[in-house]
Amino acid sequence: MSVISLMGEYDCKLDAKGRVMMPSALKKQIPAESQNTFVINRGFEKCLVIYPKTEWDLISQELNKLNLFSKNNRDFFRYFMRGASMLELDANNRFLIPKNLLEYAGATKEIVLFAYSNRIEVWDKSSYENLLSDEPRDFASLAEEVMVQKANGEKETNIS
Repeated sequence: MSVISLMGEYDCKLDAKGRVMMPSALKKQIPAESQNTFVINRGFEKCLVIYPKTEWDLISQELNKLNLFSKNNRDFFRYFMRGASMLELDANNRFLIPKNLLEYAGATKEIVLFAYSNRIEVWDKSSYENLLSDEPRDFASLAEEVMVQKANGEKETNIS
């Protein structure tokens, strides 16, 4: 079970090489053993997801439990792992996002780092603003549905 509980929304800028500075307020939330090494991959929506390396290792352990004789499991594994790359902070607390991942997310100059649970989502700023302004349904109804499901003990796998 994850003990990391990240939070916050950080407006950042990509430099010409695709580097972004890790906000100090966000870095302070990450345990010391995970502060400089991360894994980034594609998110379910058109965003990227950064995990502290220790959290990625837990996710990998869960993925490795999948029965790879099942085509659906293999397909999921391949898609989930597609583009996964190690990130390390440099001496200036910057990390370089691979160009192919930036293209996937449509990230150009302005991005948002949205931290929650054990991950940091990387969004193109305009895509993030559009996502949150275009609520698919009433938030109160969504909260009720999600929290009632949790209260009824329906098991969810926290893979990503």
